[in-house]
Amino acid sequence: MKTVNVRGVVFGEGRPKIMTSLCGSDAAGMIEQAQFAKTLPVDVLEWRIDFLDEAYDVDSVVDCGRKLRAAVGEDTPILMTFRTAKEGGEKPAEPELYANINIALAESGIVDLIDVEAFMGDDVVERIISAAHAAGVFVIASNHDFEKTPPKEEIVSRLCKMQDQGADILKIALMPQCRADVLTLMDATRDNHTEHPLITMSMGGMGVVSRLAGESYGSAATFGAAAQASAPGQVGIADLAKVLDTVHAGL
Repeated sequence: MKTVNVRGVVFGEGRPKIMTSLCGSDAAGMIEQAQFAKTLPVDVLEWRIDFLDEAYDVDSVVDCGRKLRAAVGEDTPILMTFRTAKEGGEKPAEPELYANINIALAESGIVDLIDVEAFMGDDVVERIISAAHAAGVFVIASNHDFEKTPPKEEIVSRLCKMQDQGADILKIALMPQCRADVLTLMDATRDNHTEHPLITMSMGGMGVVSRLAGESYGSAATFGAAAQASAPGQVGIADLAKVLDTVHAGL
């Protein structure tokens, strides 16, 4: 498997990395959450743009990002994510605006990674990924389904599509309707035919095991809750770190 090194945090190597989401409505809120998160064993801060009141104003978003970077310092990796409403986020975004925000942040020098929704449209995704890589920023391609878990073959197909798009890390989050769905997600992660680090999870209470045992089946990172959870089934970071360490020690 290829690895991705972000300010010394290596995806695809060792214990799954812990990520947490900052969901403030303005710079002050984001910074307050970030400062709290930094007291916990967190590897990467996910900056959720869609929670900002001024999420559609590119200049305001960039200004917020500069304040956030200054507050957290240069040693902390920041992932920028505009999660659209169609994939469980706070706000809708037309493809052109979505592209403009992602490209502006990638070129700003503020963030280390950006999350790009793989099914936003091939032309848009290609343009964002190209701009991000030109700016030296890594890309997590993602797909979220809050309703169901598709068959294993479809999960693998989506992950392969993300790799073909040129993403550095491949992420998929799915809602289980039964326990077998959790196993389907885990099996697709184990047997996925890709070369890049994966972040996969089964959401909700039923899927918690997928957030804890990722190293056993090939998921390189997981999300934990600090100030607030950003998706159903997230575990508190302190407890999450203990379990991940325990699993890692046993492998």
